[in-house]
Amino acid sequence: MALSAASAFRALHGIFAVYKPPAVHWKSVRDTIEMKLLRELNSLKQPAPRQKILFLPQSHESSSGVEITKVVTSVPALLDHILVRGPSFTHLKVGVGHKLDMKSSGVFVIGIGNDHITRDRLERVLAMIQGTNQKALIMHSRMDLKSQEAYEMAVQGNLRPMEKSPPLLLGVRCVEFSPPNFTLEIRCMHETQQYLRKLIHEIGLELRSSAVCTKVRRTRDGPFTLECALTHGHWDLNSITNAVRECSAIATELRKDDANLIWEKRPNEDSLDNEGRSLH
Repeated sequence: MALSAASAFRALHGIFAVYKPPAVHWKSVRDTIEMKLLRELNSLKQPAPRQKILFLPQSHESSSGVEITKVVTSVPALLDHILVRGPSFTHLKVGVGHKLDMKSSGVFVIGIGNDHITRDRLERVLAMIQGTNQKALIMHSRMDLKSQEAYEMAVQGNLRPMEKSPPLLLGVRCVEFSPPNFTLEIRCMHETQQYLRKLIHEIGLELRSSAVCTKVRRTRDGPFTLECALTHGHWDLNSITNAVRECSAIATELRKDDANLIWEKRPNEDSLDNEGRSLH
């Protein structure tokens, strides 16, 4: 029995790997695969066109002459004809894993279709990852979890590691879900961009797919937010002086809250009274 185009299309959903040759752009590999798949899908058996019921005139001779009557007739709907609607398949959702540059060659992961990935599944994966990090945070905080102080700090989300720790997630949530793209808001400590990109990759694996981090944007660093961050046009003496004055209260709180922060003058800059912060 010949495989139908619809069955073949459903069987394509998933991930696989191809070999990317050198001197070929990864987009060319992706587009070539999509083009070949579309061509083969459209060459397979297509659904039969729908039938329309029409009352067509039909003539026949009688003793009184030629009589015309209307006969109920089933005819194919022209809207379903390939010459009218065009090919059945014109686009595939083709995603890629870790990209390779022009000179590189080797394993190149590709995914087709993301219909099995829903917001609920994504949020379940995020909850699992956050739970794992919460346990690690408790371990590094060295707090007695049976104490009232530890309980209140955990409820308020103020638990912090008491010593140097690996990157820790304090919270993660999905703020935008538009398959195949999604945006996460992450609160973390001791993170690096490499860690965040690896996190997105692991989320894709948990979803039985592939995911790549395309952009990282820091919206808060402790008490500092985007609202108090100077844009390029305000990197001048007057604007920076005003910003230092407005942030003086924040700087004072930072000195009080973290005993590990050491504020000291930089060498040979006494006349400018500059202060630098070093973490130990």
